Amino acid sequence: MARRFPISQMRWASIVRVFTPLLVARSPLFRKALDRYSKGPSVYFYEALREPTARAVVERVFRGIVDLLTDPHTPTTCMWVHGALSCGDDPLRKEFAAQRAAGFEQLRARFRRAVAEGDLPINADVDTLASFVQTIVFGLTVQASTGATRKNLLCVVAAALQVWPK
Repeated sequence: MARRFPISQMRWASIVRVFTPLLVARSPLFRKALDRYSKGPSVYFYEALREPTARAVVERVFRGIVDLLTDPHTPTTCMWVHGALSCGDDPLRKEFAAQRAAGFEQLRARFRRAVAEGDLPINADVDTLASFVQTIVFGLTVQASTGATRKNLLCVVAAALQVWPK
């Protein structure tokens, strides 16, 4: 669960938007912040990987990001995605690429397990499925940061889940 801060959502969002570029410029500090973020607000991702089915993993990841983005006590953006979009040619760009790749690998490994267990079809393209999940998560983040409501985000989640392999 996300840590509660005694600060309004608007003020917290402003802090993230103002300080993320400054932190990006100070790579070691930002790396520490990202590590802490993965153990706090983004913990839903790692918890989702332990779900019993691939579909349950995906549902929990999607609902986890929607919960994070629509929590009145947290910003309507993801620190990781916001940082990745604002780092430009900063050396941290490689760090963000490595983190994206690590998340991709974790999803791909989980989906491979699902194929081996018969939970996903034998011909399931686990690379495409992992990319699909990441793309939806990143898109939800961008949508929320520009004003999409919880209802809007959940409609996207519902549409994404409709195309999930049976």
